[in-house]
Amino acid sequence: MASILIMTAVEKEREAVLKGLGDFPPAKTALCGFGPVESAVRASAMLASCKPDLLVNAGIAGAIPGRAAVGETVIGEESILADLGAESPEGFLSVKDLGFGTDRWFSPEAGKVISHYTRGNVHKGQILTLSTVTGTELTLEELKKRYPHALAEAMEGAGAAAAAAFHGVPFLEMRTISNLAGPRDRGGWELDKALEALTDSIRTLKEAF
Repeated sequence: MASILIMTAVEKEREAVLKGLGDFPPAKTALCGFGPVESAVRASAMLASCKPDLLVNAGIAGAIPGRAAVGETVIGEESILADLGAESPEGFLSVKDLGFGTDRWFSPEAGKVISHYTRGNVHKGQILTLSTVTGTELTLEELKKRYPHALAEAMEGAGAAAAAAFHGVPFLEMRTISNLAGPRDRGGWELDKALEALTDSIRTLKEAF
């Protein structure tokens, strides 16, 4: 049976994952920390000491309005480092545009996993990784224009994906939606609903392995 390492940013997400795993020896959990830099460092350190068959970055996320809803699950077909690059008079230039490598990590695992999810509230698509959470309508509109197919935004996926690629380990990002991206309204986040959805999604993930 394949071994899986599931990393979350914070302990509450990890607790939701553990609840979904139950007694499932092939899976281990760990914290990747907050943001893309810490997630890359911690994931790389973990992968150097234990090389699983799959690294999963799981947690909550903000949905791009109209593309996913609170309580739904997004399986990352592609994790995109969305705000690392340069500004120019013509617009944003990505890492790839600048010639410094890739800003996107494609996950073949997403296609394998999604078939196990029969609920209509599970989506497969692009997940953005940001160093700064979207908090204004202006930023949201810029991101929607730049990434017209992105479903959600979070802060750790691309960092963990880069570490997985460096170590030659397959990668999957899984997010459940706690809020809609846009003008910041922390009081409107439905964390419990997103964490319950994360537990349910992890239960289904086990079926793929």
